[in-house]
Amino acid sequence: MISAKKIGLYFGTFNPIHIGHLIIANHLVENSDLDEVWMVVTPHNPHKKKKTLLDDHHRLRMVRIAVEEYPKLQASNIEFDLPQPNYTTNTLAHLEEKYPEKSFSLIMGEDNLKSLHKWKNYEVILDRYAIYVYPRISEGTIETQFDGHPKITRVDAPIMELSSTYIRKGIKTGINIRPMLPHEVWKYLDEMNFYK
Repeated sequence: MISAKKIGLYFGTFNPIHIGHLIIANHLVENSDLDEVWMVVTPHNPHKKKKTLLDDHHRLRMVRIAVEEYPKLQASNIEFDLPQPNYTTNTLAHLEEKYPEKSFSLIMGEDNLKSLHKWKNYEVILDRYAIYVYPRISEGTIETQFDGHPKITRVDAPIMELSSTYIRKGIKTGINIRPMLPHEVWKYLDEMNFYK
C-alpha cells in the first residue's frame, strides 16, 4: 500500500510573500518527512477593512510566481471559497474531504503556538494533525500542555526576522527592498505599483 503524501500547510496573508517565507517553507520540505508544502493564501476578511492588504488574487499570483521554481512548494487558494471568517479547523476538514488520499499537517511559527490554546477546536486539531513549529522571536510563553506534545515537532529552521510590514513600509518610503523578495515577485509588485 502506498502511504499518503504528506502535505504541510503554511498559512499566511503573504502580503507580499518574501524570501523569509520561502526559506522556511523550503527548509521544512527538505528537512522533515513532508513531501510538499502548500502555501495557503488567507483571504481578505470582508468584515475587516485593511487598506494595506492587496486583493486575494494578486497575493495568490505573487505566491505562484515565488514557488514556480520549487517543485515541492505549491500555492493554494483553498480558503478563497470557504465562508468567512474562516477557521483553520474548517479548512482542514474541507481539505480532508477534497483530498482523501493526502495527509495534512500544520506549519506555524512559535508565536502562533503561544496562542494555539485560543484557536477554535484546537484540541481537535492537536488530536488529528501533526504540527511543525519553526522558531520566531516573540513575546509570551508556550502553554505547558504543548511542551513535549507528541503531535508537535520543533523544527530547527533559520530564524527569519523579515516582515511583510517592513517591506510594505520600505516600498512606500522608497527604500530598496529588492533583496528581500524573489526577483519575479519584485518585478510584479513594481509593475503593478503596489504598496506605494
